Amino acid sequence: MLIAGTVVVDAETIIQDGAVVVEGDQIVAVGPRTECLDRYPDHERHTCDIVAPGTVGAHVHSVQSLGRGIADDTELLEWLFEYVLPMEAELDPEAMRVAAELGYLELLESGTTTCIDHLSVRHAEEAFEAAREMGIRARLGKVMMDTESPSGLLEDTDEALAESERLIRRYHGVDGGRIQYAVTPRFAVSCTEECLRGARRLADSYDGVRIHTHASENRGEIAAVEERTGLRNVHWLHEVGLTGEDVVLAHCVWTDESEREVLAETGTNVTYCPSSNMKLASGVAPITDYLDRGINVALGNDGPPCNNTLDPFTEMRQASLLQKVEALEPRALPAETVFEMATMNGATAAGFDRVGKLREGWKADIIGLRTDRTRATPIHDVLSHLVFAAHGDDVTFTMVDGEVRLRDGEAVGIDAERLRARAAEIASGLEAAP
Repeated sequence: MLIAGTVVVDAETIIQDGAVVVEGDQIVAVGPRTECLDRYPDHERHTCDIVAPGTVGAHVHSVQSLGRGIADDTELLEWLFEYVLPMEAELDPEAMRVAAELGYLELLESGTTTCIDHLSVRHAEEAFEAAREMGIRARLGKVMMDTESPSGLLEDTDEALAESERLIRRYHGVDGGRIQYAVTPRFAVSCTEECLRGARRLADSYDGVRIHTHASENRGEIAAVEERTGLRNVHWLHEVGLTGEDVVLAHCVWTDESEREVLAETGTNVTYCPSSNMKLASGVAPITDYLDRGINVALGNDGPPCNNTLDPFTEMRQASLLQKVEALEPRALPAETVFEMATMNGATAAGFDRVGKLREGWKADIIGLRTDRTRATPIHDVLSHLVFAAHGDDVTFTMVDGEVRLRDGEAVGIDAERLRARAAEIASGLEAAP
């Protein structure tokens, strides 16, 4: 397939009248439209106003999709323990499958081609099957919670680790490597030291397996960890082995100087979730400082109950604006940097090679957007438009691993209307309040 339009190769390179040529699961050519047409005259053609790399949602909770809007105006620990975890505990296998499908559909419709997905304690295989069927590129993990957890989610430590290993053996690296595993302790509050150390041992036992957890999102969380361990959150995670280039820590809003040094020295990845941090009143993460230290910072939406959308373009806008107002510096986190966080930095955090840019030999994860909207007129700068003006519903074309998943704004191979109807039906039966 030959996809033509204004091609955003990456944050530094834009081809105004360009094209991307795909064969199999790879990009074989990127350049001016006329040159690509001459070289590949027989390829199927598709035209979009803007052609860009698929974005990476480096911290999402697909299986919380059925809880969108159930816990507005609450802080993190109340939101989690009084609303969201009880909802997760109610989900049977069908509900978990539908919730994951709904989340992946929203991501694909909005231009996200890769995600790092923090699932739940039970029925995680349903999300793995959903990701395989719907064609998204994903690093997923069953959640582990072996202390301080509500009924229905509290599990035995050995059982949590054994189930995680079973899922690794079954799903890690399937579908040509499109599906990868992340060992996923929920966070230090709900995991014992044995569980956290076990997570590191398990990740080290399998090539390419990563670790994904939450850290230092909320001051109450930090206080709880310090009371139990005598250490601040990042120091405790470092003590039990949960830092390093194969670790993704979501949030990291409240870190001190010594913790930031640990993150930088160990090469730990941080995911910035600005909308969630604002909605839960958690605070403003020190993103510009992280970037100045060379820490890889990716971008994530978090879950639908604390955002309440999985739109990556909204997240890019919020990411930049929040850093500007926090620093009182209009040059903080410019569009180029935010776009890099949402694409290449996310792919680095997720551990996927040749993902995040439109280059020859790289994976064919491509999105196309329309610009026939009043808010898209005029476009003086394409990256500025993508970060500050575009919306997820501008996406009309999504390709993952060379397979078209959204064409002309319609999902391919998915009965989206039926899925939305079933999701609404299941959600109506869930308890929405404590």
